[in-house]
Amino acid sequence: MSANKITVVGAGHVGATCAQRLAERELAREVVLIDIVEGIPQGKGLDQWESAPIEGFDSHVTGANDYEAAADSDIFIVTAGIARKPGMSRDDLLKTNAGIVESVSKEIARVAPDSIVIMVSNPLDVMAYVAMQTTGFPRERVIGMAGVLDTARYRSFIALELGVSVEDIQALVLGGHGDTMVPLVSYTTISGIPLTQFIGPERIEALLERTRKGGAEIVGHLKTGSAYYAPSAAAVQMAEAIVKDKRRILPCAAYLEGEYGHEGIFLGVPCQLGEGGLQRIIEVELTESEAEALASSAKAVRDSIGALGTGRHLRAEGPSTPRRV
Repeated sequence: MSANKITVVGAGHVGATCAQRLAERELAREVVLIDIVEGIPQGKGLDQWESAPIEGFDSHVTGANDYEAAADSDIFIVTAGIARKPGMSRDDLLKTNAGIVESVSKEIARVAPDSIVIMVSNPLDVMAYVAMQTTGFPRERVIGMAGVLDTARYRSFIALELGVSVEDIQALVLGGHGDTMVPLVSYTTISGIPLTQFIGPERIEALLERTRKGGAEIVGHLKTGSAYYAPSAAAVQMAEAIVKDKRRILPCAAYLEGEYGHEGIFLGVPCQLGEGGLQRIIEVELTESEAEALASSAKAVRDSIGALGTGRHLRAEGPSTPRRV
């Protein structure tokens, strides 16, 4: 099972790696790589296509500078925007990337009005909000890649700490994609055994803090760029769940309409992904401290949306009575 066409917007490290992973998994008959820099998407697309005989895939990879090549795409993975530099927070990227994402979203709505958008650009939760407001798409078709990546980082750090396989670690990271993310210790297990039976509170807190700073840690090492292997893997996992209608339960940034007591913002929550995009949001029981942390994370996202100003007519609603979907 595969899509007819998947387009990746932004041919930087994240976007190009996404395109290669999509092609190697044959998730679409055609993978389109779009970037404003002339020659870059064409060159990278051709290079990837030339790897097809070696890797054994038939997904045709092409590159373009205009959106006509993306017409009627089933899915867009949006990675466009400036990358973080050392000392730069995700919020520092806010206004620059909002303008870029707004422009991209207008083109997506024009050439593929029935498509699904997976947002990767930072600050992730706000960029997903800008995309939904600009395209006018329903919440089922605009989803942010946040929790899959954050959870993967959390799981990888636990594996290093305990010396166990990453495959045996189940975990959830909710909330905004950034320093206010909320790793759920109460839902962290190793083959069903609670993490708290392996290590004590101090080591757990150290793992949580490293998870929150996971992106910044990589930026600090690279100096001139940010992470792309894990983010691209996360975005493609989401695309695969949608294309193959796997109905996977993955932590993603979704537009809330009362779930967890919040509405009018994107926030990382457990989502079922399959045909059509977001099929449902699952509400799990949180401890008091986890609920408070999620509320603080939601406030941070709301504040970031407010920082965009009124030019884009964006508005995030405050807390509301929880509603189950």
